Amino acid sequence: MAISFFIFDLIKLFIYNYFYSLMLGIFRLRFLHLIILAILFVSSGVHAQNTDIELLRSINVHRDRSLDVAMKNITDFDYPVSMAVPLGELLYGYIKHDSVALSNGLQTIGGFAVNAVLSFGLKYAVNRPRPFATYPDIQPYEPYTDHSFPSGHTSFAFSTATSLSLCYPKWYVIAPSYLWAVAVGYSRMHLGVHYPSDVLAGAIIGAGSSWLAYKGNRWLQKRRVARKHN
Repeated sequence: MAISFFIFDLIKLFIYNYFYSLMLGIFRLRFLHLIILAILFVSSGVHAQNTDIELLRSINVHRDRSLDVAMKNITDFDYPVSMAVPLGELLYGYIKHDSVALSNGLQTIGGFAVNAVLSFGLKYAVNRPRPFATYPDIQPYEPYTDHSFPSGHTSFAFSTATSLSLCYPKWYVIAPSYLWAVAVGYSRMHLGVHYPSDVLAGAIIGAGSSWLAYKGNRWLQKRRVARKHN
């Protein structure tokens, strides 16, 4: 029994350290540089585009169609889950008079705001058609009429996961949060409505937006403390 608990603790420690180190490693890179690289990939030559569409074909064309409804449900629950997180934090903070929970809720909303401006702004700036509009063999479960790059669903999923991970840096928060975000990103490719590069860009933008909100929140808190001591 003691050995089993020891092994379980080691697994928890590994998951926590892996996800937390990965998250910090991504954020230490320049956020705008990552976005620019993603845009350059989308607008680059034939080889990059071929890689993108071939990967999408391997996911969408040869998919297990029995998973279509499950993937659609994951997609449909993305925005409600994302909205529920800050609302839950704010409601809990208000009821319990918990200033930390209130601050976390406002921080999450701030990350969503940055993410929305970047994601939807880039959609119209890059103006990339949906993959099924360019490649007839891509089979969308449900066609969309707006632009493809970046994936808005993925950006909000990763914004939510990153905000939760930064506010509550525990392995049992980080692991399921990012697993959910990855599942959302994969569902967009499975359903044939996004290229892999759309999903990758959405992940970078979503995670980076929440990180910027987190840094901004910490800066504001330091200013408040400084004012109290002056």
